[in-house]
Amino acid sequence: MASQHPIPFNNTFARMPDYFYSLQAPTAVSTPESLAINHDLAITLGIDPDWLASPEGIATVAGNYLPAGAEPLASVYAGHQFGSYNPQLGDGRAILLGEVSTASGHRYDIQLKGSGPTPYSRGGDGRSPLGPVLREYIVSEAMFALGVPTTRALAAVTTGDQVVRETLQPGAVLARVASSHLRVGTFQYFSAQKNVDALRSLVGYTLQRHFPDALNSGNDAQALLRCVIKAQAELIAHWQLLGFVHGVMNTDNMLLCGETVDYGPCAFMESFHPDTVFSSIDQGRRYAYRNQPGIAQWNLACLAQAVLPVLADNEEAAVAIAQEAVDQFPGLFMEAHNRGLSRKLGLIEATDEDTALIEDLFSLMAEAKADFTLTFRHLADLAAPDSDSAKVGKIYTPPQSLAPWLARWQERLAADDVSPADRQQSMYRANPVFIPRNHLVAQAISAAEDGDLEPFHTLIARTAQPFTYDEADQPLATPAQADEEVRQTFCGT
Repeated sequence: MASQHPIPFNNTFARMPDYFYSLQAPTAVSTPESLAINHDLAITLGIDPDWLASPEGIATVAGNYLPAGAEPLASVYAGHQFGSYNPQLGDGRAILLGEVSTASGHRYDIQLKGSGPTPYSRGGDGRSPLGPVLREYIVSEAMFALGVPTTRALAAVTTGDQVVRETLQPGAVLARVASSHLRVGTFQYFSAQKNVDALRSLVGYTLQRHFPDALNSGNDAQALLRCVIKAQAELIAHWQLLGFVHGVMNTDNMLLCGETVDYGPCAFMESFHPDTVFSSIDQGRRYAYRNQPGIAQWNLACLAQAVLPVLADNEEAAVAIAQEAVDQFPGLFMEAHNRGLSRKLGLIEATDEDTALIEDLFSLMAEAKADFTLTFRHLADLAAPDSDSAKVGKIYTPPQSLAPWLARWQERLAADDVSPADRQQSMYRANPVFIPRNHLVAQAISAAEDGDLEPFHTLIARTAQPFTYDEADQPLATPAQADEEVRQTFCGT
């Protein structure tokens, strides 16, 4: 007999005023089958992985069955999409089943993505093809393993139905987990509605859920703004340090909790260039790698503008508070980025005198089209060249043009009082060797569409241990050959 409460729901967002969402059940699919179950995450959430793999669990992920305690709803929000404001977006192909609280007290949303139309689908079918579901599963779990704040994949199923895009494609549903799905666009929606009560409620709810230590600071809206800005500064620094290009940094894709969301047209750079873009629709390179910090600040300015009505009693004072908060972003980002870059380069601390050394490295990498991930991993190998650690030299060596720079870098390392072995181990923890390379993700998706899930599961297992190199997995660390390169990615809507 199935458990009466297989998912320990403990919902709070459903208690918010009903103008925050529309009640909406998922739309059933024909013949769901399991693609993957995240056992460790399920256990963390208090969900039995065996139940998730059961017919009832598969039906739940597919949207064919609502377990006790679920209160399915679709949230409303607005957003700037590629700089253009849309006053009403909302969950067009995702439904929040409910929330769970872990033993440590952390609260998570469980959302079904690709679960059918909602009042916010804007004429869409509310479905997801198999490819985007697999991409999000692979990349979000890899990001988690890399230490990046992120939404996660709890489970995925096929639907047995076809989804109409440019061609007929197999459908799938992803069970996504997030600390919440509250967005910059959530505030923008209610600000445009001039619903001050909603803004106040949202400020209080978001602080209580994500930043409880900042409650009762005298100005809750100001405290929230500062917390979100700090969280985003640290998140974007993570992205930049890994060569990750999000691809669609619209304000509706910026979560207030500081987690990465929406793994549509995203990718990790291979050949380094700061103007790298992967999204097929980003013709103006708005969301290029080099632009991500500036776009994050622009999005945060949109958040600051949205909360002006609850920042102060008069507009002039509110604008001053908002501007002061947003102006903190560049310093917070640079602090987080410099801290992470010091670890990647094996320095105790990067100083102002190291600026030229660092800038020269990135210039040389761009000129030589050096592989971002393996160039930094090779530096870790060089930190203690005589160690017994498996090294990436068999699959990658930096371009010869970097040789003079390497001599300067090794001279700089000698100024820090750190043993080569300790430095190398620290650098290995900062510089992954396995990432979900674009061609590997594409190959896994193509194989899965043909019924072969082995490449998908192999890639998930290998990228779950990104910092430990095993030469047996050499093909999964090797950059794409010219005929394998994937230069564009798509959102799947």
